Amino acid sequence: MQQQFGESKVVKAATLAVDVGYGNTKTAFAVGSEVKTTMFPSLAPQAAMTSLTPDAGTPFQARKVVNVLVDGARYEVGPGVSLTGAYNTGRALAEDYVTTPNYAALLAGALFYSGASEIDRLVLGLPVHNTQKYAGYLRDRFVGQHDFGWGAIEVKSVLPLPQPLGTLLTYMQQTGKQYDPDNSYLVIDVGYFTTDWIVARGYTMDDTRSGGVPGGTARVYQQIANKISAEQGQPFDAIERVDHALRTTGSLLFYQQDLDLNSYLPEAMAVTHQSIKELQSRVGRTDDIRAIILTGGGAALYAPTIRAAFPLNAIHMMDSPCFANVRGFYTIGAARQASKAAA
Repeated sequence: MQQQFGESKVVKAATLAVDVGYGNTKTAFAVGSEVKTTMFPSLAPQAAMTSLTPDAGTPFQARKVVNVLVDGARYEVGPGVSLTGAYNTGRALAEDYVTTPNYAALLAGALFYSGASEIDRLVLGLPVHNTQKYAGYLRDRFVGQHDFGWGAIEVKSVLPLPQPLGTLLTYMQQTGKQYDPDNSYLVIDVGYFTTDWIVARGYTMDDTRSGGVPGGTARVYQQIANKISAEQGQPFDAIERVDHALRTTGSLLFYQQDLDLNSYLPEAMAVTHQSIKELQSRVGRTDDIRAIILTGGGAALYAPTIRAAFPLNAIHMMDSPCFANVRGFYTIGAARQASKAAA
């Protein structure tokens, strides 16, 4: 079953930006003069064979998911995907993530929800440490004609970018003349599975001080799950539910108990130190850094550790950090399309 997510239908998109993260898949595209953003969990389980939801005449609603066909297998993706289940939830946490059917299914879902059937430039994000390794793969894999189960889609070009670069462009737009192009900025992007960072001066990245390491919010969620399992004497590993609870009420139902997950955070936060120590060693002294910019879905969780690690630097938390990268990707892609059109 396919359901349209959102109200606007786009047939042709000059620029479509998609950040298929380990935790969530974010999309940015133009609707009139506005830039629309959407997000859904990066879960791509095998699609159910049948839908049990009645079609009409009852108060029950079908889940907001779309069935996606990749290499002969059907997956379901979208904002209504189940966060837990008896079998595989469809989360792929691996260094070669972009080569997996899960990634292709999630990207296909983003294309479906954008409504685009013809895309001039598709901008995709990659972890910093994997950008050079997989940029060519993404171009080869996704440029051309595709059919993911609902009709032909044409992608004319693919532009892979390091994920934190999108946030830097968004920050430049938001700060305007306050941005200092003569000194460096450190952008730290805390994701679900990786922590990535870039050091940039103006529009120039310092490759020697930029990088990424495995270790993001999933490690914090796993620590909380382990603690719950140990306390309750029952197995528990549904870190997607932990993620959702911390982003909403902070309360998690575990059988007949409503657990306050915030009480587990101080102990679980200890796992954030390893990634930030690695970052510190790669970046080096930060006396030349005008500001540290925090972004990504895990920015708030890692903020205390980052502030303790860099007490002498100004630190700026991005508004809507989940969308900061993909908004910047859209800006970069749209600017390139405009330059191409003017040439």
